[in-house]
Amino acid sequence: MMKNSYMQKKEEVVRNWYVIDAENISLGRVAAKVANILRGKHKPTYTPNVDCGDYVIVVNASKVNLTGDKLNKKVYYDHSGYTGGLRERTAREMIENYPVEMVERAVKGMLPKNRLGRQMYKKLFVYEGAEHPHAAQQPKVMEVK
Repeated sequence: MMKNSYMQKKEEVVRNWYVIDAENISLGRVAAKVANILRGKHKPTYTPNVDCGDYVIVVNASKVNLTGDKLNKKVYYDHSGYTGGLRERTAREMIENYPVEMVERAVKGMLPKNRLGRQMYKKLFVYEGAEHPHAAQQPKVMEVK
């Protein structure tokens, strides 16, 4: 008889808090690491149909790195839903004016596109500078290579 693999229940999930410093690290590397932690894939108890991930705080979002000519060439699109309601912003505009949204979008794109993904996304906290108000949670520092 085969032994079944372990399936975690949502009541059993133990959540930790992690801080990731995005300074001088490329946007994709930060986003991929954060998405993995939010999903819980770094844990041996990972279960695909349960939100078993941890909370993540990203600091220094305004100092994230973009390789190549992405600052000028990468474009972010938003549409209001109305005719002519398309808004285009370059990565340079985003990093100068909306660095938090830029990191959040990169991470959100790497999460599942369903209820579970939206639930995971709520555990992400991004801050422009080096300060964050979550000291009470005693977050552990996580390195991104």
